[in-house]
Amino acid sequence: MTIEKDQYYMQLAIEEAKKAEQLGEVPIGAVIVHEDQVIARAHNLREATQNAASHAELSAIQEANAAIGSWRLENTTLYVTLEPCPMCAGAILQSRIPRVVYGAKDPKGGCVHSLYELLNDSRFNHEADVTEGILADECGELLTNFFRVLRERKKTEKKGCPKS
Repeated sequence: MTIEKDQYYMQLAIEEAKKAEQLGEVPIGAVIVHEDQVIARAHNLREATQNAASHAELSAIQEANAAIGSWRLENTTLYVTLEPCPMCAGAILQSRIPRVVYGAKDPKGGCVHSLYELLNDSRFNHEADVTEGILADECGELLTNFFRVLRERKKTEKKGCPKS
């Protein structure tokens, strides 16, 4: 896979992240590619669904399973704007995705490189090749801006509330 292709598909994941942001969700997007075809696109929907498992990666994996007709996502690449959490890393291993490309690191919850290295732990029966940092600045900015606006909104709401 060339860096240009990785950037192209990561840009599609960023578009998904922007859809999440429009809905007031944490802007994380994911795309799964099989033989140079996008077979799944998804973004975070935890607030909309009130379901802790509504992460972009999990939704994309479910969509890809349906597209391929198998729980095994062999010959695929998952592109995601943020380093996967432990739940999503587990789903990546269980679905046998051979390659993962992510944008921004997640020092508080990432389990691909930051806190753990679940996708490269030889004790599991599957490992994934990982490419990190593709369009990392753009992916990180989406999150930074989202949380800055959220903090400002909460601060404004707090000022507007009368003290009891």
